[in-house]
Amino acid sequence: MTDLAVRAVYAGRPSALGEHGGRAVLSAIVKEPVADAELELSTVNLAGDRQADLTVHGGPDKAVYVYPFEHYPGWRADGFDLAVGEVGENLSTLGATEDQVRLGDRWAWGPAEVQVSQPRSPCYKLGMRVGRKDVIPAMLRSGRCGWYLRVLRPGRVPTAGPMTLIARDPAAPTVAELHAAAHARPLPDQDPAYRRLVERAIARPELAASWRAMLEHRLARL
Repeated sequence: MTDLAVRAVYAGRPSALGEHGGRAVLSAIVKEPVADAELELSTVNLAGDRQADLTVHGGPDKAVYVYPFEHYPGWRADGFDLAVGEVGENLSTLGATEDQVRLGDRWAWGPAEVQVSQPRSPCYKLGMRVGRKDVIPAMLRSGRCGWYLRVLRPGRVPTAGPMTLIARDPAAPTVAELHAAAHARPLPDQDPAYRRLVERAIARPELAASWRAMLEHRLARL
């Protein structure tokens, strides 16, 4: 079993992040720690948290973004002076990383129930937030991506304390495997193990719809 400990909860609303391609960029990647002991969790958001572009962020499959606190020493060792919360996470956790967490894992978080739906794929806004474009390839290369949760049962959740694993299928791919399947370059079309991994991921009903479509496209190219 893999229980987690919530260190802190972060929330933010869209604000001006800067300019990209000559256009002003709005983003909610800048988040602040929640001081209250509890807050409401709906099927699409934590209270006080919003997304600027709902075509690619947020929604039921990406209601909460979890990022392991364990990754920050690695970032510093790689020359990135990142503060906790700076990658835009909603939850800073201790207890497990991507190679230990599986697609479909379900946790009890206070009275709420949440489920792993997909890894995070970084976009240009992370580079703007950090002030370094090279943080994006560094996240892809390192696999320090974190993961998203869908909310199976809403509730008023604590901002610190345990998240208890209540269900896991040991046959499900890990978050690390999903990340590798999505971002392998070049496409390993002669690797039968890669094909099996992609087919295994696509077959999982817990996988977010956008990730299923992306992996189906990859599979079609093999």
